[in-house]
Formats: sequence, C-alpha cells, structure tokens
Amino acid sequence: MKKQLLLSLSIIIMLSSCSWGEKTKQAKQGEEEVKQIISKYSLDEPKLDSLLAVYSDNGKYMGGIALAHDGKSIYTNSIGFNDIETKETSDINTKYRIGSISKTFTAVLVFKAIEEGKLKIEQTIEGYFPKVKNASKITIGNLLNHRSGIYNYTSDKAFRTYYTEYTPSEKLVDMISTYESDFEPNSRGAYSNSNYVLLSVILEKVYNMSLKELIQAKISIPFGLKNTYYGGKTDLSNNETNSYKYRGNKWVKEPEGDLSNAMGAGAIVSTTSDLNKFMHLLFSEKIISKKSIDMMTVISGTHGMGIFRFSISGREGFGHRGDLSGFKSVVIYFPKDKLSISLLSNGTDNNQNEIMTTALGYYFNDELIEISEADLKKYVGVYLEPKEKVKEGEEPGDFTFISDEKFLILAIGDEFKENLVYKGGNYFVFEQIYAEAIHYRFFPELNKVEYTQGNSKGVFFRE
Repeated sequence: MKKQLLLSLSIIIMLSSCSWGEKTKQAKQGEEEVKQIISKYSLDEPKLDSLLAVYSDNGKYMGGIALAHDGKSIYTNSIGFNDIETKETSDINTKYRIGSISKTFTAVLVFKAIEEGKLKIEQTIEGYFPKVKNASKITIGNLLNHRSGIYNYTSDKAFRTYYTEYTPSEKLVDMISTYESDFEPNSRGAYSNSNYVLLSVILEKVYNMSLKELIQAKISIPFGLKNTYYGGKTDLSNNETNSYKYRGNKWVKEPEGDLSNAMGAGAIVSTTSDLNKFMHLLFSEKIISKKSIDMMTVISGTHGMGIFRFSISGREGFGHRGDLSGFKSVVIYFPKDKLSISLLSNGTDNNQNEIMTTALGYYFNDELIEISEADLKKYVGVYLEPKEKVKEGEEPGDFTFISDEKFLILAIGDEFKENLVYKGGNYFVFEQIYAEAIHYRFFPELNKVEYTQGNSKGVFFRE
C-alpha cells in the first residue's frame, strides 16, 4: 500500500509472551455483584483466557489487561516478566510506564486549573513562552488539542542523543522555542508532544508545585489511585518493569529513557486497574465537571483535548494510547456501556489491536456472521486508486485482499495481515485501535470497493 491511506498501521502493535501471571476478579466483597455483571454481559472468560494463552505460548507478548464495568473490576490478567534476567514474573499489580496516556492526566489537571480560575482555555501563551513561535496566537486550548503548529520535539533527531539523560524543563522549553511552526495555529491539527511539555510547565508555574506533586495532590491521593504517579528510574522492587523488544527470536532490553524528557506528555506510571478506575471516575464527573468533559471530548480533526475518540464494532469510546521505549499502552472508556478496558505492555511483537478488539468482542458477545470460502474469493484481489485521483509524482494507493477458509484479510506486503469482520451484504470492517475503523463495501460485479474512514472516503478498482 504505497500511501498507507490513513491506516496508522506502523504503530499497530502488541502480542504475546512468557509466563502466565495471575487472574483475579473483585475480592470477596462485591463478588456476587461482579458475577451478575459478567452474566449480564456474557463475558466469555474462558475464551479470553485461551486467547491470551495462545499469545503467551507464542512468546512475543508481555503485559496486562483489565476490564471494569461501572467502576467494578470484572477481569484482570497478566503475562510475562518484569525482568527477564532474573525471571521476575509480572502480576496484575505490575506498574508500567503508560507513555502518552499521561496526556489525559495532564489535560485533566489543566481543566482543574481552569475550574479553579487559574487558567482560561482561550488565553494565549506568550506570557509563559515569549520565544515560542506564534506564542501570541497559540491558546491553552490549541495546546490541548494539538492545533498549535508547534513542532514535535521527539521527532527531532537530536532527541535520540539525550532521551536517556536527565533534562531540565528549562532546556526542553529552550529547544522547543527554536523550532519553526509547522502551520498556522488552529488551521489544522498535528500530534505534538511539545504541546504537553509546555502545558506541564504552565501547570507548575500556576500552582507553584512540581508536576509530580500535582499528580499526587490533585488526582492520585484524593481518588485512591495508589499505583499511579510521576515515574523515575525503574524500581523492580516496587513492582515496576523493564521494557523489551523482540529481536532475533529473543527479548532484548530497551534503553531506559529518563522521564524528565517526557513530563506531562508521557512520564506517568500506572496499572491496568488504576487506569480503568481513573477513566470511570473521569466520565462519572468525579474529577472534573461535565462542562470540562464535554470540552475534552470535542474532536477537532482526530484529536480531542487530551483524549481520542475510538469506534470499535459500532461502539463509541474515548481514551488514549501510548508508545514509549518499548512500552505500549491503551485505555478506552465506553460511556454508553460504562465499560473501561486497559491494555499495558512492556514487550510486544504483534498485535495489540487484535487483543483489544477480540477481548471487546468476547465481552459484548458479538456474533460473527459466517461467509463461505467460495464467497470470500469474490472479493480477493488488488484494488487501485483511480489514476485521475493520483497527484502528479505520486503512485496510486492500493488495497490488497486475500482470503483463507473463514476470513477476508487485508494484507500489506509480507509484514501485515489483518482479518476483516464480515457484516453481511458485501460489507466488511477493519477494526483498529490506532486509527478510525475502515469500512469496505464491495461491488464484485463492478470490480470495485468503496472505503470510508472517518471523514475520508474513496473508490478503488480491482486490477
């Protein structure tokens, strides 16, 4: 697929690993209530156990998963090791670096500051950062929803030279101030970690407290998130974990980044259960007001304010994902169903997307519509973007579909293959957690397929 077509597939990751950890439900208190919830929603625990067992046996995934309904834990599980060298196994209380999920916490702190009259969503930032390009045009809101135009400092090649070392916030701000703007503020959106470093510094200034202290004082302590905090050097004795990448048929430890380089963009450590509790409290209006939540969840382009919208199996959820030095993370809350699900990993190969979407299918007891192998062959082939739609100097985009006995499969070279979900009537969906779902409507007799993804759509024709 030459142009990648909005798939964001380069970051669709996460699979399986080593030793089985624990699985638990709620302790004895409330156990009956939890059983009733499981029964009501037909959570197929044996299937979910088996799914994770397969990934574990493949030896290419380490991490934890948890589901909670209306704030009550109904499923937790963990796989793998906190430290491979000592064979220290992970458990349901293992603490992971959650990467960019930290941005949701930072956004919540900003809205708390707004509710307390310390900040305004429309105020510009030149008073804090006079050297940042377009500072007089960039608002607090533009930082929150990635519409500032400020270049992403972690995309700078220089970042690789210092990310493992302590970097004071003043130095980060100085570096960010040297970058030219990527675009005029609020003209469009582009994800930038720089936005949340600047928000972190603003919060520290308006409260005269470190971000580490703010997270504890405003979120972790008052709301009982005992395993959520601004991280430091990895402490295995505190049930924290190293991170790994799978290379050459073995796990290789990742260099440990210094979290001073992440601040509110990615420095928080947490557990699957704490994240589910946080999302439940947030959407129950316990942490910030409904007005603030409504502002957070307005999607401009693809970004809300410290949050993303997810659409999986026709259900709308809100949450965030993270990718930090071998740690992969995602948390989603589905307001209509009062369901939160979190998936944290310290070592992945492929495929976090499949674990998440399959687990949700088991929870909601979604039934697959069967289709015969003969009918699947009607859709197989390479579909190309019409020549008149291709810009000069570019190659046409393409979708390649193959099949096995049960599924139509989206394929990109030999590196990526993903089963599509059949919805009946020549209609298939590619469910993914790193971008909007892609909907395919086939017209076999015309050798064409129509696709939609969010606000994007197009028609491709079979070769």
